[in-house]
Parts: sequence; structure tokens; C-alpha cells
Amino acid sequence: MKLLTAAQLRAADNYTISNEPIPSVDLMERAATVCFKWIAERFSPDIRFMVICGMGNNGGDGLAIARMLHEKGYDTEVFILPYFSKQSTDFEINRKRLTGIKVTDSARLPLWGESSVNKCNESPRTVIIDAIFGSGLSRPIEGKLAEVIDLINSLNFPVIAIDMPSGLMMDYQNSSEKGGSRHSSPNLKTEHVIRATYTLAFETPKLPFFFSENDIYVGEFVILDIGLDKKFLSEQKTTDYYITRQDIRKILKPRPRFSHKGTFGHALIIAGSIGKIGAAVLASKACLRAGAGLLTVHIPQCGYSVLQTAIPEAMVSIDEQDNEFSGIKNLDKFNVIGVGPGIGQADKTVRALKLLIQNSSVPMVLDADALNILAENKTWLSFLPKDSILTPHPGEFARLARNTSSGYDAYITQKEFAIKHSVYVVLKGAFTSIAAPSGDVFFNSTGNPGMATAGSGDTLTGIITGLLAHGYSSAEAAILGVYLHGLAGDIAAEERGREGMIAGDIINRLGKAFREISDNGIPPLSENG
Repeated sequence: MKLLTAAQLRAADNYTISNEPIPSVDLMERAATVCFKWIAERFSPDIRFMVICGMGNNGGDGLAIARMLHEKGYDTEVFILPYFSKQSTDFEINRKRLTGIKVTDSARLPLWGESSVNKCNESPRTVIIDAIFGSGLSRPIEGKLAEVIDLINSLNFPVIAIDMPSGLMMDYQNSSEKGGSRHSSPNLKTEHVIRATYTLAFETPKLPFFFSENDIYVGEFVILDIGLDKKFLSEQKTTDYYITRQDIRKILKPRPRFSHKGTFGHALIIAGSIGKIGAAVLASKACLRAGAGLLTVHIPQCGYSVLQTAIPEAMVSIDEQDNEFSGIKNLDKFNVIGVGPGIGQADKTVRALKLLIQNSSVPMVLDADALNILAENKTWLSFLPKDSILTPHPGEFARLARNTSSGYDAYITQKEFAIKHSVYVVLKGAFTSIAAPSGDVFFNSTGNPGMATAGSGDTLTGIITGLLAHGYSSAEAAILGVYLHGLAGDIAAEERGREGMIAGDIINRLGKAFREISDNGIPPLSENG
């Protein structure tokens, strides 16, 4: 799914209006209907709605939603903010359509009627709908409108933002186009932003949704199809994408009937040191569960009996050293190498990693201590094999690249790093992102906070390594691996609860995750075929 700019989405609106064709006010009605249906399915009739509207098209959406809620029997009150110099044509039309609803559009203090605020405070079941600005905002909010937003936030009621939380700017490039730093977020110093509980986004998520500094504003976002022309949307150019199940199904490769273990590659995982053999176990199990045909695990001697017992399906290569990785001689039989989980940073390990990078001719997946060693030896980055994948968490990435001031800053830095070093960078987080050497960035849609647990990163390393061994390209392995990892975590959270999850739960549900992705609605064969 493409992430588009405000200008591209406006163009999609206009194209749909002209080519469907459909009057703009009817397109607004369609968008409002989709929002209304989402709201009505989730909120009981005893909920009171306060709909706060600007005077542009986002306000028009709010007015149409308010009318539909009122017609459905919800206690609904509309507040039209009088701090705009003009109102849109479709807003005016929807203003005239309101009948039987209390509408407040005066500027008396507090910014809407005192009785309404008191009634709101007296009601434990009040929901506010934010339809003030939407996605068209291009500068921070000030003055009376800022006071309104602060008052809404102070009430501490659930808020549903329509398309975008008011005050949050959609197009980050605006700041750099006007002379600002390319690495600064235009919202970083913006205090007056609606803190939404839910954001109902039209057609596609917006780039700011994926940055940690905006989490308190966006809340949980929902993507609603409002019927914009899909061909037009698909033709828009972008470098930013949101990974959906539909995208993943296009990547997933079937396993041919006459395949054998050699068909799906031979992976090498180098992991573990004394006290950290568990990292090797987790990465190796995940690699096999992800579909690698053969797996060799290279570990120090102290981990031999553990690996042979825990993972009988894997072959074991034993290091010359008892407690640490010091080198491996023959790499010819492997088509991918995963390295880093639990290897430590001993001097011999540092030297061994340098030789491994220099001698490898197949893609590598580097994680954990391998990344920490690279951060201290950045000249080695130029020697990484083509199409290698780095899987840092934010702290590791800061050491590899630089400290960043915001999620947006990290996104720009991640993209530049991937381009400069011709690698794939999987930056782990709430919306794990994959930056490609092409400059494209893919944000993941699966996963949950229960996955913030020891060993979760080791399992991701194993999954991506296994997919590369299977025959997926680096781009496919990174995107599919991140999605599978998150989906298995979501299945585990549903079964175990987020607090009770451990990394092994993710591995044990990879089979279910594969099955969910491959379930394309085709009924299974009968016993007779």
C-alpha cells in the first residue's frame, strides 16, 4: 500500500470526482458514511457525541457524520469553530442539511458553550469527534484554535480524529522546502495537536503515523476505503509503503511438489557465546521454521551439547574456542549467513567478523553484537556482500549511523544509510521499517508490545536468514520476515496475552502465521482430490 502526500490525495479526490464521475459533496457523503458505519459498529446508542468542526472539507465530513449519528438516535451536538476566514462549498451544503441538532458556532468562552462542557463532564460516556483540519494543515496551530485543541485534550474523553488529528501536519517535506533542517520534524515543537484515541484515515495511512513522537496524537489508526479511484492511486509515485497482507500474499512462494531439502538452501548461523547460547537456539529454530532446507549452526564449544539437544534438525559446526566465536574456514556450501545473536565482542570475535565479511560472497544478515562491532569499525560496511541485511534496534542503529532527534529524523537517516552502503536496514520498532538501497521504505503492519521481550530480535534474524536460504530475494526476505515475525507475535499475544509472551512463543506460531497468509479463500481439496 502506497503512502501518499496530501497533494497526491487531493489529486485523487479531484480525479475521482471528474472521472467516476461524482459530485464532490457526494464523495464527502461517501467518506462520512464509511466513518459513520465504523463508529456505529463500535459505540452503543447511549454514547453522547460532541462533533468539533472547522469550516473546510474536514469540517464538512464532521457535519455529515453528525447528521448520520443524529438520525441513528445518538445524542449529538455540533460545534462549528468560528476562527476561519472562509468556508468550503461542501461544508456550507452539509451545514444546511443539519436539522434537529444543536449547533454552537459562537466564540463565547469557554470556546464552546459552558452548559455543553458541563454536560460533557457529567456524562461518563462522551466521545469527541475531531473534524477541524484533517490532512490539509501546513503550519502549526496558534491562537484561539490552539486553545480549542488544548481544551479538547484537557477533557480526557475518547477522541475520534477524521483522517488526521488536527494540528498534526501530514507532509514533513514542507519544513525542509521552507528552509528548515531536513533532519528536523515540523511537529517536534508543536504543542497544540489533538490527542486522538482513534484516527480514521482515508484510503492510506499517513507518514507521520509511523513516528514515535506522534503516537500520543494518532492513537490507533484505521484505514477506511472511501472509494477513490484505485487505478489513479496505484499510479502515484512514492518511496514509502505500508505492508499489508495482500502485499505479502504476492511475495509468498509455494513449495513445489517435487522439492527436497536441497531446494530450499543451506543457511549458516553464527551465534552464541558463553552465557548466551540461548540466542543461537532461538535464531536457529526460527531459521528452520521459516523454511530453510538445511541449517548449520556455528557455535563455541561450550554450546555444542545444548544445540544438539535443543535442535536435532540442525547441523553443528564447532569453533576452536571454548567460549566465543573466533572464525570459520569453509563458507562454500552456504547460500546465506546470519551472524550476531549472542556472539559478544571479544577481540577474537571482532577479528573473526572482519574476516567473515571479507570472505563472504553470499548475502549476510547481521544483528546484535555483529552490529555493535560494525559500529566500532564502520569502514567494514563497504565490504559487506551485496544485498546484505542489517537488523538493528534503535540503540544499535544510533551507534551505526548517528543519534537522531525524532522518528522522522531516524527515518531519513535510515533511508540515507541504506542508499549509501547498498544494504537493507530493518529498523525494529512499533512499525518496523525496511529501508532498501533504492531509497524505498516499507512500514510493517503486524506486531504488538508483547514482542518487546528478550530474544525477539534473535528470532527475526533467524526468520530472515531462513527466507533467504529458501530463495527469496533480500527485499522479499526482509519484508516477508518482518511481517511473519509480527503476525506470529500477534497470534501468540491472542493466545498467551502480551505480558506472558516469550520469544519462543513467536517461533512456535510461525506455522500458523504462514497458514494465515497463504489462506486465500480457495477451499481445500476433498479426499478424492
